[in-house]
Amino acid sequence: MTFGGVEAHVEKLATGLAARGHKIFVYTRPWYTPVKKKNFEGVKLISLPSIHSKNLDAISHTLFASLDVLRRDYDIVHYHGVGPALLAWIPRLFKPSTKVIVTFHSVDRYHQKWGVLARAALYFGEWAAVKFAHDTITVSKVLQLYAAEKHGADTIYIPNGVDMPKKRSPKLIKKMFGLKKDDYILFLSRLVRHKGTHYLIDAYNKIKPRQKLVIAGGAAFTDDYVKFLKEKAADNPNIIFVGQVQGGSEIWNELYSNAFLFVHPSEREGLPIVILEAMSFGLGVLTSDIPESMEAIAGGHGFSFENKNIADLTKKLRHLLNSPALVRRVGAGAQQYVRQYYNWENIVISVESVYRVALGVRPELAVKSKIGLAKG
Repeated sequence: MTFGGVEAHVEKLATGLAARGHKIFVYTRPWYTPVKKKNFEGVKLISLPSIHSKNLDAISHTLFASLDVLRRDYDIVHYHGVGPALLAWIPRLFKPSTKVIVTFHSVDRYHQKWGVLARAALYFGEWAAVKFAHDTITVSKVLQLYAAEKHGADTIYIPNGVDMPKKRSPKLIKKMFGLKKDDYILFLSRLVRHKGTHYLIDAYNKIKPRQKLVIAGGAAFTDDYVKFLKEKAADNPNIIFVGQVQGGSEIWNELYSNAFLFVHPSEREGLPIVILEAMSFGLGVLTSDIPESMEAIAGGHGFSFENKNIADLTKKLRHLLNSPALVRRVGAGAQQYVRQYYNWENIVISVESVYRVALGVRPELAVKSKIGLAKG
């Protein structure tokens, strides 16, 4: 399957809940997941169409999923993202016996790809996420505070998580891209403007280090931005675009396993899963100093630069490239930190507890629920 942060979150949550005995149904889109794929690691997949455009893809798919929910006997319907939450009123109104949960993943209206109308809709989606749901989960303490201050909402903090991976040697990436252990800097995310990839390219071009810069990710209705990035990198053969990388794949694992440093220059986040993934591989992380990313590397478990400041990014990047022992030491500490605080097993149990309380079910009966997950 192809996915970004929210999709990765839904996959881990769904498979984790299925492993604990729940009947889990996930709504998928044909251009994300093959229509013929009906099951995934114990999870039932329901493929529904969408209007495949930047502004209508997610919300149209959510509409079809929300209507489909009405004919099924789910105990819980769980929406992910403030955009899909716009339609959480449908099961809340027309299927009152079903409990509605929403996970607030990020303040999406600040993302640069959205126009005025979309931003207004996403702001209403924030309101809907905390008003239509029986319970609302926020994935960071920063978002929990935002929901309280902006919408007067009492939400439940349950962070994003990661599995602790097994590292791989650079076989596929050496064959495909000529990459070796510790000879590249890694950026891995969707190529959308608010992720700040252009800042990283500008900083890297100022330094011209021996390490390559690997940019892993694809467009999300942002073909013009991807073209802009490749034009910026055109004169530097050490900047390598590897395209969309499937989470959990061998190439994904090898890219994380063998990078020297992970850089995430994003302007806006919820709680960035890619940072937690990099930390789980023992990588040193250099991130913009936005509150959500600083929360992920709290306690000195990473490095930061001033958001949108290319000069500061250049300075910090140069320093870390010349300090391999420091990068390794901080990366090792970060790996132990995410193992303790961002472990998916514990996160799945926490979400299960939210469901159990919403249903008023005794702990020993919790595994008998049916849950529909609507992806953002």
